[in-house]
Amino acid sequence: MRQPAKTFQDLIVWQKAHQFVLLVYQFTGQFPKSEIYGLVSQFRRAAISIAANIAEGFKKKGAADKVRFLNIAQGSLEECRYYLILSKDLDYGDTSGLMLQIEEVSRLLTSYANSILNSDS
Repeated sequence: MRQPAKTFQDLIVWQKAHQFVLLVYQFTGQFPKSEIYGLVSQFRRAAISIAANIAEGFKKKGAADKVRFLNIAQGSLEECRYYLILSKDLDYGDTSGLMLQIEEVSRLLTSYANSILNSDS
């Protein structure tokens, strides 16, 4: 049986979300300079928001409060999904790896939220 997470850093979903942030930074670092205050800034902010809201929700006491932050993270994830579509359509690079990564984070985030909602604690 798995030990309960002691910190948000123990959560696999947070680890995967953090990895996604790092990959987004690498990917957007090669965008045109004209995008620095546009798509680059928006994309990075949304990616950070996924991991940050998972971390913030971890310390909340009630299930409803925890899940609210996870839902905010899910919204940011969908925002990033759109930025990946836009980046591909603008020919800013290959987004296939990031799409796989975001799908994994999405599945883990949904499972984590559901486990909190369905727990007795």
